[in-house]
Amino acid sequence: MPKLNKSNAASHLTFPGFADMYGNELGDWDVSIQSSLVDMDQAPFYKGGKDDRCQASHVGYVLKGKFGIRKADGLEEIFEAGDAFVIEPGHTPFMFEGGEFIAFTPLAEAREQTAVVMPNILTYAKEQGIELPAEVMAQMGPSATP
Repeated sequence: MPKLNKSNAASHLTFPGFADMYGNELGDWDVSIQSSLVDMDQAPFYKGGKDDRCQASHVGYVLKGKFGIRKADGLEEIFEAGDAFVIEPGHTPFMFEGGEFIAFTPLAEAREQTAVVMPNILTYAKEQGIELPAEVMAQMGPSATP
């Protein structure tokens, strides 16, 4: 039976200074373990997508620390260690240093959001003087320039 843990992840993406992610595609799901290295509002990563928000739904569990989402109406919700969560499309995430969670996202939705987020991460990294690892650059395709 397929499963995900940090030692068997098909994908391990490190975003120096701000995030660490492990992931696998399990059936029709994108399953990820995400850790935040700093406090960060990730809304800018969704610019250019529908309503400039994440349009994926997520189900998951917070392993440690906390993270939050901001909904289209401006309301915020915080999820803390021990919380299971269901997040509907139309949100932007914000992270807290030391937070770690597991998220299950429908695969098609995850792929659509990745297409929006990755170019914005590249822009952020350039603006911050962060050199992204080769595996992250490979995910961004030929349009990515170091």
